[in-house]
This record gives sequence, structure tokens and C-alpha cells, in this order.
Amino acid sequence: MTNPLLETSTLPNLAPRFDLIKTEHFEPAITEGIIRARANIAAIKNNKDTPSFENTIEALETSSDDLDTAHTIYHNLLSAVGGDELQALSEKLDPAVAAYSSEVALDADLFARVKAVYDAADKNKMSDEQWTLLDNTYKGFVRNGALLPEDKKERLKAIDQEMSVLAPKYRENNTKARGAFAYFTADKNELAGIPDIILAAMEESATKKGKTGEYCVTLDYAVYIPVVTYAHNRALREKIWRANAALCAGDAWDTTKLAEQILALSNERAQLLGYKTPAHYVLERRMAETPETVFKFLDDLKKRYKPAGLQDIAMVKKFAHEKDGLDDIQPWDTAYYSEKLKEEKFSFNDEELRPYFPIEKVLAGTFAHFSRLFSIRFVENKNYPLYHPDVKAYDVFDDETNVFRGTFYADLFPRPGEKKEGAWATSFRDGGIYKGEKRAPVVAIVCNFTKPVAGKPALVTHNEVETLFHEMGHALHGLLGSSPYRSISGYHVLWDFVELPSQVQENWTYEPQTLALISSHYETGESLPADLIEKMRAAKNFMAGSFGLRQIGLATLDMHFYSEVDKALSTGLAKFEDALMDEFRLLPNAKVTPRIFTNFSHIFAGGYSAGYYSYKWAEVLDADAFEAFRETDDLYNSAVAKKFKTLLSSGGARPPAVLYREFRGRDADVAALARREGLTGDKANAA
Repeated sequence: MTNPLLETSTLPNLAPRFDLIKTEHFEPAITEGIIRARANIAAIKNNKDTPSFENTIEALETSSDDLDTAHTIYHNLLSAVGGDELQALSEKLDPAVAAYSSEVALDADLFARVKAVYDAADKNKMSDEQWTLLDNTYKGFVRNGALLPEDKKERLKAIDQEMSVLAPKYRENNTKARGAFAYFTADKNELAGIPDIILAAMEESATKKGKTGEYCVTLDYAVYIPVVTYAHNRALREKIWRANAALCAGDAWDTTKLAEQILALSNERAQLLGYKTPAHYVLERRMAETPETVFKFLDDLKKRYKPAGLQDIAMVKKFAHEKDGLDDIQPWDTAYYSEKLKEEKFSFNDEELRPYFPIEKVLAGTFAHFSRLFSIRFVENKNYPLYHPDVKAYDVFDDETNVFRGTFYADLFPRPGEKKEGAWATSFRDGGIYKGEKRAPVVAIVCNFTKPVAGKPALVTHNEVETLFHEMGHALHGLLGSSPYRSISGYHVLWDFVELPSQVQENWTYEPQTLALISSHYETGESLPADLIEKMRAAKNFMAGSFGLRQIGLATLDMHFYSEVDKALSTGLAKFEDALMDEFRLLPNAKVTPRIFTNFSHIFAGGYSAGYYSYKWAEVLDADAFEAFRETDDLYNSAVAKKFKTLLSSGGARPPAVLYREFRGRDADVAALARREGLTGDKANAA
């Protein structure tokens, strides 16, 4: 039987043959990929020539091409398409790949060759890419146990095997728990206040579930957020909020034991390798470098954000009392009354923007934005086979250099119970050398935006527009990578730098020039009016203190979990979490608080363990970076854009602090974030 995962694609840019790939192809492809990779490793070790960069480091970089291709496609489809068959495979495939990775990392003969090259290297005679690849390779071996005695190597292998099962299971439970919740009602009055477009989606969802004439309220964010924000029915808001707050905590998909095991094994692994905690292990390879630096960074932010957050919630409480006589405001009330207060204060409702953002126009305008900023052109190509009918494919060109940059997929709509919640950018293939030739990347963004319903086009919120720009920033980082080495190309950078290219793009979604590109009323064709833009911009920083404080709280919780594992486990994760989060909760008399750790896949199954702080870290960078454009009075200034494009194309070949200084001429100004979020004046003085 031929296997499309092991054969060279006949499509442009050797894109995946989604028309041919079936679930049954993955296991044999990954098994064969491991066999081929193992043979390549043997060839490196058996090479009689003196170990060199070319015959050892470069050869190792490309030793697992077939395995990487099959495993990457598998995990992308698992997240975007889902299903029991794909999920069941993870219990076989991920441990097999983890075992092979451990085998390579702990191969003494292979490490001896790597060490010989590293010890003999002259950094001054190597390119930035060569030195970084060599340095990363050597330190990667050391950080994965190459210097350990045999008994500890065996334990490390066992830990990695266990972790390869636990993280996917945690993520699966999160997805299934969210997809399982459904509340049906035939009483439209119960849903008063919820936007019509969301009601139409609820009605369509109920019909698909065999409940014609009813409405289905789910926990998909495209439904959950409008319900807790706009529903007049307080009991409904409470019901939905409580369900979301208790996901995977005490239900059939409880993740408590999984989280405990992940933390315990992470701690044991770090200590086996000589690190005090998992946080110390992780941060050694980050801009922040130490937990102490992160805690100071977060504490400094808390001192600024908490007074602002307290002012925010006091304002909302006062408004709720004056408007409805409500004196016991609860967590399911805050979004509702915040939105009502914003409407009154700014004569503005977020839903007023939705008709101006049909997704087709927004996406086309986003492409126009990147063309204007970086001379990058997206051209739809309907000849690519797709993994789902919702997906669209594009060829990407650099008009500045006349270079084909890669293939891009946009997968924008939810598939409840199948597709993972949230939004992310990913690669089906990183740019770089495969099988002896340099190949352009194949990247995608995967989102869960409001679907088209009732004969209307998909109309998205401005928040979803921001999300689109954010994920497109990641995708562009991958597309612009210029390194020949995949492991340091594109967004393969230090983790606390990776959000800069994405978060900086969100700034443009508030600018009139950009809004003219991405907005068009779905009925009249009118661009977003100036008065609405002015109101939106005026309301931009409304509740910034409370929103920012929540993110700082999540980052602090993450860092404490991974730097105080023993204490967290002995205390109990729930009690440990509650004690920490008390400092960040603005409603101390709330009847119930959300359980965070059971539904925090970012840090337990998403690569952000001891890394959630990087969102705020990158916000400082992106606020300062955007000011570079503002300072020219031209948000599409070609000279500034060219410097930033250079930063993007450099990928991980050079230290991010160096790249940023070359772009900005100095280090980032930490006050830029406070300026952007309006945390100056009285609110700043309160800190």
C-alpha cells in the first residue's frame, strides 16, 4: 500500500496530499519514519571522517525528515479535525516518537561526535546560523541527559514516555468537556439581550442536534462570551459561567490527577538534570533567564495593574447598584455590567462593529495590510486539496524580493467537540533544508470565529479581528524565516520573544488606515464610520486594569506551579491555586471562584509551562515596537517596516535582545505598555 505521508508530494511547494492522507496512514508512516531516522543516525555515527559541522550537525538536523513530516501533520490534524480515531492513535504514536527522541538524545556515541565538533569550533569562523545551530544542538543534548549516568538516563526515558501520554490526554479532556456541555431552551425570552447573530447560531446548533425550534447554548467561546456579556437573564449567565468555571474539575473529564502527574514528572525530570525546579530548567533558555527575574517582572506589573483593576471593579459595582440595585455582584455579572457601563460611558457597543466585519473582507484586508507593510502577497490557490471544507489555501509571495515564501492555510470556524478551542498558528512544514534541498514553509492559522448563519456571511467581532491579526503575525514570522536550518527558522525563537511578531500586529486593528482596509458593511459596503472608530478607540483601554491583572495572575500561578512543585502537590493544587489567586481576584466575596488549573492547557499541554509570563513580556516589546512606527507619523513607514521584517526573517539565528536593539536602536522601554493601556496619571500614581 502506498503511503502519501512517505512519498514526495506532487503539489506545488510539496504541500501535503490531504486528498490522499487517511487515518490509517499515520501509524505505518511514523513507524517507517523512525526506522529511516534511525538509519540516518547510524550513518552519522559510523562515518569514519573526523566529526565536522557538515557530517554531524547538519546531518543530524535533517536526519528525521520523514518522521517529522508525518508526526507534524498528525498533530495538526488531531488539533484541527479531531475525532476518536485520531485521538486513539496518540497513545501509540506519541510514546513511540518520545522513545525515539530519548534514544537519540541519550546516544553516547552520537553525543561524542557532537561534543567533538562543539569543542573544536571557532565561533568567529562560523555564520550566525551555523554557530546557533551548533550551540543549540550541543546544549540540547546536555539538557536532555547526555551527561547523566546510565541509571538516570533510563529514568529520564521513562519520564518522557509518561509525559508523552499525559499531555495529550489533558488536552483531549479539555476539548471533550467543553464540547459535551449543551443547554437547550425553547424560550427565546430566556435569551433576551444576546445578539441576533448568536441566537441564529444557537438555533442552528440545536437543529443539528435534533432539537428543532430550540436554542443550544454551548461553551464554545464564540457563544460563551456573548452570553455572559449580553444576556439580561442573570440565572442563565450564572449557569453558563459556572459550567465554564468548573470544566474538568470533578466531572467525567477531571484533569486533577493528570495535572499532578505532569507537575511531579516535570519536577523529577528537572532535578535529574541538575536543576532546582522545572522553572529553572525552562528559563535557562529564555530571555528572562531565571524565575527571580520573572517574579520581579510580574510583581512590578501587579503594582501598576492592581490599583487600576480595583478602580475598574469599583466603577462596575457602583454602576450595577445604580442601574439595577445589585449589591452582591458576582463573577457572572462583571462582563455584563462592564459592557453596559461601556455602552453608557462611550455610547458604544462592540456588537455595533460586527456588521462591518464580514470575514471575507477582513481576511482580504488583512492580506492588503501585510502587502502594504511588508510587500507580502497572498494569492488563493483552489488547486490545493484541503483537510476540511472550511479551509482555504494560498500561495505567498514577497514582492520586494520576488521570492515565493510558502503555502498558507486559513481554517477559521469552530467544529465543537472535534476542533481544539482557541486560536493558534502552526506549521505543516517549517522552512529549511529537507532531503538536501531548501523548501519553503507550509503554515496555517486555526481559529474558532463566528460561523455564517441564516443566510448571512460570517460576521466577526473586533476581538476576533485582533485574534486574526495576532495569528497572522505568527504565520508571517514562519513564512519570512530565511535560515536554512529548520530548528532556528521562523518562529523557532526563544519562547518569551515568540509573541512579539503576533502581538504587535494587534495594534493596527485600531488604526483608521487599517480599518479602511478590513471593514465593509455586509449590506451597504460602507467602511467603518469615523464616529464608530473614534468611540472604539476611546473605549479601547476600558477595564484594562482588570483584564491585565487577570493575565498577570495566570502568569504568576504558572510560575509558582513550576517553581514550587513540592509545595503545590503537598498543599493540593486547588488550595495552592486559591491561595495564590486571592491576590489577583477583584471580587473577594464571590460565591464561587473558577478552577483554573484543570482547564489550563497552555501550561499543562501547550508548551507554556513556566512560560505564560511571555505574553506580558512580549506586550512590553510590542508596545515599544509599535511606537517606532508612531514616531514617524506613518504607521506603514517603509524604513521601520523593513527593519522589523529583518527581525522576523532572522528567526532564532541570533539572540532576540540583539535583534530588538538593531530594530529599535535601544532596549525596549518598559513604560511603553503603560502608555498604551492608559495606566498613567491617577492609576499609575496609585501604584
